[in-house]
Amino acid sequence: MSKILLEVSGLKVSYGGIEAVKNINFSVPEGKVVTLVGSNGAGKSSTLRAIAGLEKPVSGEIVFNGENIAGLSTDSIVTRGITLVPEGRRVFSNLSVEENLKIGAYMRSGSIEEDLNWVYKLFPRLKERTWQMAGTLSGGEQQMLAIGRALMSKPKLIMMDEPSLGLAPIIVSSVFDIIKDICKMGVTILLVEQNANMALQAADKGYVMETGKITIEGNGNDLLENDDVKAAYLGRAR
Repeated sequence: MSKILLEVSGLKVSYGGIEAVKNINFSVPEGKVVTLVGSNGAGKSSTLRAIAGLEKPVSGEIVFNGENIAGLSTDSIVTRGITLVPEGRRVFSNLSVEENLKIGAYMRSGSIEEDLNWVYKLFPRLKERTWQMAGTLSGGEQQMLAIGRALMSKPKLIMMDEPSLGLAPIIVSSVFDIIKDICKMGVTILLVEQNANMALQAADKGYVMETGKITIEGNGNDLLENDDVKAAYLGRAR
């Protein structure tokens, strides 16, 4: 039985009195890929933002590695081993690939050369473009850079918000292969995706969110065969 690295209990997140996340509970075992799937506006990104310290929860606990981190600052959360790859990649377009990667290690001390080499081994295309401005990279290359930058903080848990958004199908497949490879290297992954088919294929466990609530949960393969999931998210009839 895997250790539970992240346990979210009774989480509520509101914006101007509108409840975006409504008393949800879920867990992320260490060394696994867990996905939150659902349509746009279901509360998936708000959940990640609360875990990352970008939104202050109205209530609830976010227990990471045995410590309740709900309401802590983003910097404090990064130092504890959680990092977020945001939707839309958000690379620093006027900085080079390597400068972007080094920014990912800003909370660390000591040498980062070994980790730079690890990221370049994971993403050979970034190595080929070390001094290219990030804004001139393709969408797929920018997504690789955003993931590589997050890995530079040496996280225990990496959260990814819509990593397939706006990418060509062949690049999407490559990104999900990379996600599985990162998990095999010992980094736990919490993935938010509208591409339910790809996300559930990659995930050990999945949760379906609708209007701020978790409505279905199970392992990835079981959810792929769930009639309600098929009808709502996979384009297949019951």
